[in-house]
Amino acid sequence: MTVENLCQTDVGLAAVLLCSTACRSVSGSRNETPPIIGTWLVKAPETPFPYHMFIFHSDGTMLQSNPDAGDPNTSDINGAGVWTRVAGGIKGKFVEVTADRTTRRFVSRGEISFMVRVNGDALSGTASAVFYDEEGRQMRGPLTATLEGRRVVP
Repeated sequence: MTVENLCQTDVGLAAVLLCSTACRSVSGSRNETPPIIGTWLVKAPETPFPYHMFIFHSDGTMLQSNPDAGDPNTSDINGAGVWTRVAGGIKGKFVEVTADRTTRRFVSRGEISFMVRVNGDALSGTASAVFYDEEGRQMRGPLTATLEGRRVVP
């Protein structure tokens, strides 16, 4: 076989593979984007500041943010966490660290677990927060809150 014939064979084989890959059927359920993916304005009336932003990423991670000035006693970082699909909805947990506004020292590590259901551009559910000191001893909680959210859309 000459080099020219070999190259033509390789090109032909590549074309067949490319066409067969492009023409195969793809199951919609396997590649379906979970309905939670996106950015949400979430209200939790029982918290020190009731309005939060939740961002859910397709890799199972999430971010939570609310105004630092929302709590007069402590400042907190944005929460970072994880989520997964379960029967009945989405469950997850995020963690935030708080500091005393006056001394600027560690106050607590909050672990907030949640369970939500998504219905189109709305979500609803509950959350439970437990707070720990620097040594990991539970200080407060569980404290519960309701969650109601609307998807941020263009």
